[in-house]
Amino acid sequence: MLAQCIQDQENPKVRILAAKALSAFVLSQESLPVQRHFSDILPNFLQVVSESCFHLDDESVLKALVELADSCPKFLRVGLEQMLLLALKICGDTSLVDMRRHLGLEVIVTLAETAPAMLRKHKSIISLAVPQMLNLMMDLEDDEEWSLSDELEDDNYDSNAVAGESALDRLACGLGGKTVLPHVTPNIMQLLQNSEWKCRHAALMALSAIGEGCHKQMESMLPEIVAFVLPYLRDSHPRVRYAACNALGQMATDFAPMFQKKFHDKVIPELLLAVDDNSQPRVQAHAAAALINFTEDCPKPYLLPYLDSLVSHLEAILAAKLEELVQKGCKLVLEQVVTSVASVADTAEERFVPHYERFMPRLKYIVENAVAKEFRLLRGKTIECISLIGLAVGQQKFMQDAADVMQLLLKTQTDANELEDDDPQISYMISAWARMCKILGKDFQQYLPVVMGPLLKTASIKPEVALLDAQDIEDMQEDESWEFVNLGDQQSFGIKTSGLEEKATACQMLVCYARELKEGFAEYTEQVVKLMVPLLKFYFHDGVRTAAAESLPLLLECAQIRGPEYLAQMWHFMCSALIKAISTEPDSDVLSQIMESFARCVELMGEGCLNKEHFDDLGGILTSKFEEHFKNQELRQEKRKDEDYDEQVEESLQDEDENDVYVMSKISDILHSIFSCYKAKVLPWFEQLLPFVVNLISQGHPWADKQWGLCMLDDILEHCGPASLPLASCFLQPMLHYVCDTSPEVRQAAAYGVGIMAKHGGDGYRQACAEALPYLMQVIQAPDGRSKRNVTATENCISAVGKLLRYRSDCLSPEELLPHWLSWLPITEDKEEAVFCFDYLCDLIESNSPPVLGPGNGNVPRILAVIADGVVGEATSGSIDCTKRLANVVQQVQMSGELWSVCVRQLNEAQRKALVDLLDTL
Repeated sequence: MLAQCIQDQENPKVRILAAKALSAFVLSQESLPVQRHFSDILPNFLQVVSESCFHLDDESVLKALVELADSCPKFLRVGLEQMLLLALKICGDTSLVDMRRHLGLEVIVTLAETAPAMLRKHKSIISLAVPQMLNLMMDLEDDEEWSLSDELEDDNYDSNAVAGESALDRLACGLGGKTVLPHVTPNIMQLLQNSEWKCRHAALMALSAIGEGCHKQMESMLPEIVAFVLPYLRDSHPRVRYAACNALGQMATDFAPMFQKKFHDKVIPELLLAVDDNSQPRVQAHAAAALINFTEDCPKPYLLPYLDSLVSHLEAILAAKLEELVQKGCKLVLEQVVTSVASVADTAEERFVPHYERFMPRLKYIVENAVAKEFRLLRGKTIECISLIGLAVGQQKFMQDAADVMQLLLKTQTDANELEDDDPQISYMISAWARMCKILGKDFQQYLPVVMGPLLKTASIKPEVALLDAQDIEDMQEDESWEFVNLGDQQSFGIKTSGLEEKATACQMLVCYARELKEGFAEYTEQVVKLMVPLLKFYFHDGVRTAAAESLPLLLECAQIRGPEYLAQMWHFMCSALIKAISTEPDSDVLSQIMESFARCVELMGEGCLNKEHFDDLGGILTSKFEEHFKNQELRQEKRKDEDYDEQVEESLQDEDENDVYVMSKISDILHSIFSCYKAKVLPWFEQLLPFVVNLISQGHPWADKQWGLCMLDDILEHCGPASLPLASCFLQPMLHYVCDTSPEVRQAAAYGVGIMAKHGGDGYRQACAEALPYLMQVIQAPDGRSKRNVTATENCISAVGKLLRYRSDCLSPEELLPHWLSWLPITEDKEEAVFCFDYLCDLIESNSPPVLGPGNGNVPRILAVIADGVVGEATSGSIDCTKRLANVVQQVQMSGELWSVCVRQLNEAQRKALVDLLDTL
């Protein structure tokens, strides 16, 4: 029926409807074989796309093609070449309306995102598409007044220039740099040499657009790229200079901090010259914006040599532009310069103290006097700048102005009720209060009653949402505050996004207050908990959910101050919601934060915090997460067999695998918190998860699976002790075997498990401890055991031998083994294991162990050398008690007279100094 109707030459409307019906039917089918059953009609479908676009003034079928490219790209494989050429033809036809040309380009770009490997095979199409995008980017008006404007024009998202730039960005991200860069580079080089300013502008903007997608490939080319771009900061046309600033600013973000480290000597002086260009405000403002990008990610040592020069330039421009503000009301450049000052101060920190008085009076003047509506953004940025400078220079320096600044902020806060919801000052105020909290510490508590009301109001913003049809969306396209998600059947979900960033910022600031002012924040705990818990399922904004999850352990710490009953009440609000959020969260990064927070909450609350219902729900959820993990691994293996599989697909699959592994690490955190609280009582519940954990450590699984599986089993051994023995048959032999695994991460986890087995396992693990020793010694004595990659695993093996000696000496020969163990010391990389080893060494010395001290105390020089090397490596810096024990050992030798002299002669200068420093701790 569809084949017949789509070929009805006498009825164009029937052909169009048949094409749309074909698209709708294919979109409704999840089965690829069913979709491909209709692929014979695809050539006729593409013919209708062509006819409707070029002859019938109808783009509905072209829109249907975009939907197919988005949801069913493999359906298009049989007609791919024909379809791509048609899309290029539509895009390149200047007689068509711009929106239709953009839709033609959208077909190609969408396929780059949904079927990159399939599209990568058509290099000839990519080589044609890139110039089309660049041509669109050159469609700019030559407006002489552009560079003199004091207003930042909003991007016209319907313009050809924006459409071309966006398409190039998405093409690079979708196909990757290996595919796209060879087609982009020659075009850019050619355009940069063109006498027409629009060509040079397009080339520089293209460099900005491809940075994210071509990151790896561009990194090695940056010296050449920077050398090409810098001269265009002095180009004859202001729009080209603007584009050069844009390219440098974008690279400073995309390639930070390597970009700053390599090119600070070239970029900072040139940007400062561009910032001095008072004749072209738009260029001057954008140069300041590029300087912000550069300085905010610049490592402090690389910025400090330029600090005096930066401060001098920025002070001069600030003074000049402040005068322009007073006389003419000009604000654009001043907005960016204020933020530049903030960024420099933020990076320079205490080194900004000598320059403090050069800026603070003028900044305070702006906040006091720039009160008109058109200066709202300037005022907000100035408030941000003042608070960042205060944070940089510290409380002592800032206190001379703190009272005035607080009064200015309080006045703005008092007037906040009169501010419009979209007033940019709101978000700057919220962040500034949090910085003031960090500066003032507990002295800030007095301001909480003023701050909390507006903050809670902003955090409580409910976005406007709507279910819309195609006509509704068309009517609302001009409103940039709305975003749309296609639901199919000509319907979309719309959300008004304005206010969501402010909501996320407000939530993050609540987290800050809970962290900084636990005692003072306690009275707000219930109110904030009731706000945050529902936000765990706020799918409109990832940042909001992350902040909500991060806040909950901190809020429990605040609630703890008010007593156990209040704490239990707050936990009651949180627990089920957290478990539900783990089950439903779609974003892996947010999910990881929720899981991490849940684990921290459980540890804080202790045994009894989870009831049977919680355990039942959690068991089911963790089961599904394990199943999803293994299913995803299978799907990735299937993708590796796909006809379009290539090297770049593998990179994408590796990224997916890393996300899955990260979730596994958070499952490990949850199990750790439960075992540490409930000990062996929880083993019956855990048995439902044991098969999955055993599967993780089975042969053939990736090293990361084995690592986290072993970590989970280590927790069982540590917290359940002898009660874990009935489960040992499932994991004991693999754990011993993995002590010698090729992966250092797996070796470390297995070796740690052996040490825990010796310490906590009891007599039931005696034989396993004896069997483990040869494996441990094999790793320790390996020629490259102390290399950077292997050292942590090797140190865990040394520590494990120490635990066998200390806790299971009945299954080995201490007299024979102890001298070997002493010869392997010190360990310094794994601080926790280092403390154990040095504590055990002190035990042996204090008990006058003959194998350790040696005949006639002959091993004492070696022992002192070990202690000295440990001090140099800061091995016990986290343990005051262990450090004091080592100091006492050294002091005892020092008091022996001749033996001390013998020992000191055998030490190098660094070791001697370390022992002197150690003795100073007594």
